[in-house]
Amino acid sequence: MKSVSSFWLVIALWGAGLGAAAQFGKMSVIHDLSALRYPLAGPMALGLLVSIIGFPGLIFGTTAGIFVQGLGYRRVLVAALALGAVLSLVQAPMLPLPLMLGLRVIEGLSHLAIVVAAPVLIAQVAPVARQGLAMTLWSSFFGVTYAVMALLGRPLAEAMGPGALLLAHGAYMAGFALLLARLLPADPPRGGLNLSPEAVLRQHGTIYASPRIAAPAMGFVCYTITYVAVLTLLPPFAGPGLQALLATAMPLTSIAVSLTLGVWLLGRMSAVRVVVLGFAVAVLAAAVLGVVWGQAASMIAACLVIAAALGVVQGASFASIPQLNAAGADRAQAAGAVAQLGNLGTTTGTPLLSALILGFGSTGLAGFILGFSALGIALHLWQGWRRQTRSTAPPPACQ
Repeated sequence: MKSVSSFWLVIALWGAGLGAAAQFGKMSVIHDLSALRYPLAGPMALGLLVSIIGFPGLIFGTTAGIFVQGLGYRRVLVAALALGAVLSLVQAPMLPLPLMLGLRVIEGLSHLAIVVAAPVLIAQVAPVARQGLAMTLWSSFFGVTYAVMALLGRPLAEAMGPGALLLAHGAYMAGFALLLARLLPADPPRGGLNLSPEAVLRQHGTIYASPRIAAPAMGFVCYTITYVAVLTLLPPFAGPGLQALLATAMPLTSIAVSLTLGVWLLGRMSAVRVVVLGFAVAVLAAAVLGVVWGQAASMIAACLVIAAALGVVQGASFASIPQLNAAGADRAQAAGAVAQLGNLGTTTGTPLLSALILGFGSTGLAGFILGFSALGIALHLWQGWRRQTRSTAPPPACQ
């Protein structure tokens, strides 16, 4: 593509993903500062300031896959980055809360378009032998962004105010819009885009009925339900003595193991098998955690194994998109389904785990991790059986 090596294209597309993740992260790291700006807002409204950006993905995730494939990946990605830049710059003065919430919903459309278009482009430009590594790198974009936000974004906001962080994010998004507009070639001519309600519903049915297109998302939702909720609630539930350690060590372990052991495994077995293996290790570690709860050293070990196993699931889930789907249109639809069900997981997991902890304590926590990991295994085995059944079915008889 425009005489640029696939390595640099993958890095540039990953950089766009970091900007998309920062659309969440920028508000997360200034959450308490936002409370000072909006003193009359309650906890729910301030929480929405962070999470409302995920609502468009929850509603329109699969539709976005259809939309991106119809309009062209480069066109949509560059436009989404530019829109994200403008919205971040407009938000910098920390406008009245109702207006900010409205702008955040629009920003959710920008976020959704990036996380659907960019991984499909990465799968297209990465050499087949390095596709697992490239998709695993992409899968790290949230964890890396949150680490950077904690190290650099929060100090910037404390020193110069929240608006400075939003301005910096806007400049970053604008820079990557210009960079990718320069690096990526023009989209090929596209056919007409039919977004009538009937066509969209029909496409949803096609996507979720396919054991290839839907499989990555069906495993991924079990990951997002578990991972986000566990990182949010497990460290404080473990107690003050372990909270800081687990809050830092678990996401770092997840990223490190995903980019090392996860990539190594993807070079030796299919992505779906790696996902199933990761969930299986999480099942065992969750069972151990339920038994050793209260024993600090054993708890730490079990928690880190859970984080490592889920990190492997994360990277392999994205790697399964191109492995299971050869056509660009199918990959876009699979990425859209991942975005949709991923947002479903992040939205529902934390309140569900909170209720289980309140009702059952550490048993509820361990059962939550074990149950959804086992469900991830079951869904992938079922989808694998469906793919095998389809591939071995006899052709229809000639009439």
